[in-house]
Amino acid sequence: MSAPSGDNGGAAAGAVQNPSATTRTLTVRGSRIDSRELFAQEREIIIAHGEDSYRLRLTSQNKLILTK
Repeated sequence: MSAPSGDNGGAAAGAVQNPSATTRTLTVRGSRIDSRELFAQEREIIIAHGEDSYRLRLTSQNKLILTK
C-alpha cells in the first residue's frame, strides 16, 4: 500500500501549494512508515492535521521531535 506525500513548504493546511513542491510516494506496511523514507533528504517535515500544522524534526542524535 502506498500513500502520496507532498511538502507544502510549511504553508497552513488548505493553502495552495507551491508549484515547485514535489510529490513523493511512501510505502505503508500495515500502519508502519519507515522514517528514512518519510524524511528522505530532509531533517524536518510538516504534517497537516485538520486545520493545524505540526513540525516533525529529526535531531542530531537521531530522535524525533513533534511540535505544533
